[in-house]
Amino acid sequence: MGTPEFALPSLKVLLDKGENVVCVITQPDRGKGRGRKVLPPPVKELALQAAIPVLQPERIKDADFHAELRKFAPDIIVLTAYGKILPGHIINLPPLGTINVHGSLLPKYRGAAPIQWALINGEDETGITIMQMDEGIDTGAILLQEKTPIDPADTAGTLSVKLASLGGTALGKALDLLRQDKLKPVKQDEKQASHAPLLKKEDGLVDWSLSAARISCLMRGLDPWPTTYTTLAGKRLRLFSPEVVSKDFCQDIFSDPGIVCRADRNGLLVTTGNGCLLIKEIQPEGARRMAVHAFISGKPIQPGTVLGQ
Repeated sequence: MGTPEFALPSLKVLLDKGENVVCVITQPDRGKGRGRKVLPPPVKELALQAAIPVLQPERIKDADFHAELRKFAPDIIVLTAYGKILPGHIINLPPLGTINVHGSLLPKYRGAAPIQWALINGEDETGITIMQMDEGIDTGAILLQEKTPIDPADTAGTLSVKLASLGGTALGKALDLLRQDKLKPVKQDEKQASHAPLLKKEDGLVDWSLSAARISCLMRGLDPWPTTYTTLAGKRLRLFSPEVVSKDFCQDIFSDPGIVCRADRNGLLVTTGNGCLLIKEIQPEGARRMAVHAFISGKPIQPGTVLGQ
């Protein structure tokens, strides 16, 4: 059970290991992009290439879908970024239960956006948890974990690719250990639990009174979606590729946060509540994402310009 590209390495591992994947369950085809062209989920495309039956229920709790799933008599269900909450009668259907490939080191970051929130909160490490699912939100017993460092330049996009690959590797290892009866479920420590709720577009509004380091973490965690933004001359300006500047020479010139100290080929240097932030890429309203120097070659931004008004 899976839907986006994040789930592809998990399915590929099952196929490469020669597992008998009796069916793939994924979200229905959806309209995407400005033209709203209806496209199949990435997991569906891979499943069809491998000649695996695909189920795409609109409602996961429907009795008809449950009856159809029962006909496949799965020994185990593997779930990776499916996108819907499973009811107990599906979780408990297979004799070996349902295992989940989750993009955090549980019990940290339970929920829909663990990769994004790890970056937003400035973590220097994250990983994959293979979990025995129960009816809670990422509350099941831990079967296996694999850690990976977070690079200072990682965004949610780049980190997702790394964790997707690590998730496939961890899943393969977990299945091998399961066959050897060497997987020992470990109950999660509720005192260490934290949550990673879905992000909203308005979460990307930059508060320039925060420190440069915190704004940088937010920008990286919200790239590529929903992105951080401010306003320039009354129009929305999306912000990417931040670099925290240790020197505070901006504040020697402008004491208030959110003021452009410099705009040149290196990027947009902006004051914050603590330190300066160099922004190397932007996306003006109604335009594509571009390097700052490409934008200012046609529309210069003067020092002293206030962002976010």
